[in-house]
Amino acid sequence: MVSLHLPLNDETRRLFTRETFARMKPGAFLLNTARGALIDETALTRALDEGRIAGAGLDVYENEPGITPALVDDDRVVLMPHAGSATLETRREMARMVVEDVRRVLTGEKPLRPVGPGVARERIREES
Repeated sequence: MVSLHLPLNDETRRLFTRETFARMKPGAFLLNTARGALIDETALTRALDEGRIAGAGLDVYENEPGITPALVDDDRVVLMPHAGSATLETRREMARMVVEDVRRVLTGEKPLRPVGPGVARERIREES
């Protein structure tokens, strides 16, 4: 069993490629609850088709919101929505953070959590 729990950055993007899957044991399962782009999904479908791994469990996808069709149709793959934050407490906190940033912008302050083109990518670089 290989379970992925790591950030997405230049070093981890497509960490699992055809070569990676070739080194795994045929009975292995791959779980990804971290970031979709850690896995080359084309390589994953090949690894499953060739029997290089036994199955996969994914709740994040390489090209979200799209999912590679071959994974959807494969009985050896369990797909879930990325729902790790789906608790009442977490969703309330998320709403509170949005309201706080809207208040800041409306009063002329910079938001604490800006969003927009390139902002998420820059934040990932800063955090890694």
